[in-house]
Amino acid sequence: MAFATRRFVRAASSAAATAAAKKLIVKHVTVIGGGLMGAGIAQVAAASGHTVVLVDQSDEILKKSTKGIEESLKRVTKKKFADKPEAGAEFIEKTLKNLTTSTDAVAVVHSTDLVIEAIVENQEIKNELFKRLDKFAPEHTIFASNTSSLQITQLANSTTRQDRFGGLHFFNPVPMMKLVEVIKTPMTSQKTFESLVDFSKAVGKSPVSCKDTPGFIVNRLLVPYMMEAVRLFERGTCWDAESSLFIKLSIFSLGDASKEDIDVAMKLGAGYPMGPFELLDYVGLDTSKYIIDGWHSLEPNNPLFAPSPLLNKLVEEKKLGKKTGEGFYKYK
Repeated sequence: MAFATRRFVRAASSAAATAAAKKLIVKHVTVIGGGLMGAGIAQVAAASGHTVVLVDQSDEILKKSTKGIEESLKRVTKKKFADKPEAGAEFIEKTLKNLTTSTDAVAVVHSTDLVIEAIVENQEIKNELFKRLDKFAPEHTIFASNTSSLQITQLANSTTRQDRFGGLHFFNPVPMMKLVEVIKTPMTSQKTFESLVDFSKAVGKSPVSCKDTPGFIVNRLLVPYMMEAVRLFERGTCWDAESSLFIKLSIFSLGDASKEDIDVAMKLGAGYPMGPFELLDYVGLDTSKYIIDGWHSLEPNNPLFAPSPLLNKLVEEKKLGKKTGEGFYKYK
């Protein structure tokens, strides 16, 4: 009898260990942040059959987000169901049925498998959000951040679920861009990592993995490239701090190359769809400055992360790119 009991206990323990080691199949997703990124993530998750709740601070923001998702879905169906309008209409209806909105993050995380944060790039605000949600989310729930510049480890440390915390960095526009960077911290469990990879595939993306290093893969290469383009343009000028102006060192030169020629060169010579100055304006000069300032504070002696006086000046003047009508270029 004692032998049978021991066998039963060992079998039960083994079964429990196997269950614990199984990957979580994500069915219910909560997306925090109704901006372009959050709405895009909510759209692809709902379109792939997940139950999704999109959360933001006001109903007004969420109405705007929902309208944007509906318009985006219409664009998708025009391509995906060009010859089948009825199937396209059914796809939109089905996707929107999978999506609900809420202004109460605490209330909706009670029954979620995955929380994806896509709010403002501010360490303190993100930490406060995760710390609060950690108290109400189920034990199995995975937390993930869509941050492009902050350390996932620091965000995970604001919770008690460091092993169930990772990064899911989507790219804008989310419905169109195929890539997702899946970030694994030193504390992220293999089970969590594999669950995040599986979720990325389930929403139709191609996941790549990276350790928790500044900028992950794409931005670590892209941001220094854009900053070097600015320095290439800045050369041939000097910064006069007293007058807050750039002064030409030569009447014939504004730098090693003009921003227009740099953009054309990278598009035609390297095959890039956008030149670095066009891309900076598209991303937002304030966002780019925030990223490079953060990396510079982490590695002040790294020349790749050196700040740019010209970029700082444009941000100070609120010339942030396409969203304000002027950055390196002017927009109508």
